[in-house]
Amino acid sequence: MEHRRLGRTGLRVSSLALGTLTWSRDTDDHEATDQLRDFTEAGGTLVDTSAAYADGGAEELLGTLLGDVVDRDDVVICTKAGVRRTATGGVVDASRGALLDSLDASLRRLRTDRVDLWLATPDPRTPLEETVSALRHAVQAGKARYVGLSNHAGWQVARAATLLEPDPGLAAVEAEYSLLQRGVEREVLPACAALGAGLVAWSPLGRGVLTGKYRRTIPSDSRAASAHLAGFVQPYLTADAAGVVDAVVTAAAGLERSPLEVALAWVTSRPGVASAVVGARTAAQLRGALAVEDLRLPPEITVALDEITAPPAGYPERPGR
Repeated sequence: MEHRRLGRTGLRVSSLALGTLTWSRDTDDHEATDQLRDFTEAGGTLVDTSAAYADGGAEELLGTLLGDVVDRDDVVICTKAGVRRTATGGVVDASRGALLDSLDASLRRLRTDRVDLWLATPDPRTPLEETVSALRHAVQAGKARYVGLSNHAGWQVARAATLLEPDPGLAAVEAEYSLLQRGVEREVLPACAALGAGLVAWSPLGRGVLTGKYRRTIPSDSRAASAHLAGFVQPYLTADAAGVVDAVVTAAAGLERSPLEVALAWVTSRPGVASAVVGARTAAQLRGALAVEDLRLPPEITVALDEITAPPAGYPERPGR
């Protein structure tokens, strides 16, 4: 598997990342073990998790596998914070205290003394300066090697990068990016390119829709049929999205590859993308994604997909239009 620099940092990550959104809830320890083993044997290094996944269950499951399935130093662990658990549910909180408490809890669950990449999620009630101060402290305390943001707007990326200069710097931005969601191309990707942050693309398969499995029905074992994930998939079960899926399926047929591979190859080839997070429920699904490593889309197919899915843009991204 190809390894790439994360932005302008010295950290190198695999072009595909192993996502753990379903771990300990839809993916049990046996499937997680197989996923982690298959992923690392294919050359993968970046494992993406979050304190919010299964209320910390995903981190805890990953922690039990470190040392047994893979050596801790052979993987790059990325986790996220910004949602605090309470008796009544999750509360968005990226304040300094909440973030640092969350990081300590993540380290305990992961059974490690540091994470390689720590990301903060947005909190409109907390000044960005305070959130950034927690990121800086985590690096200074040796609990995080690199830091970044998750799901922030372009202006927030620019502001955070400025606040983190010159050290430790903004290493990464994690954001949704696929043929069904190209909004980051307006401001977030240009900001990352200008400021030296690498983009980690989540849901590169359009929340699973770009695999083509929802073209005719909703499979009973799919996320769209799941009580806790149906709302996550629903926004892309539209007529417009179906047209994009049809284009991907047509391209895949011409290349004698799967729609999954075409959609994933498109994302991983985009400028500025350091890694694309693949969150599979089973090891078999993950192996299908790992097969993309030898696929390079012909220019004419890339251009066609670009044109079909181009995001709307005007002033001020394109002055004079």
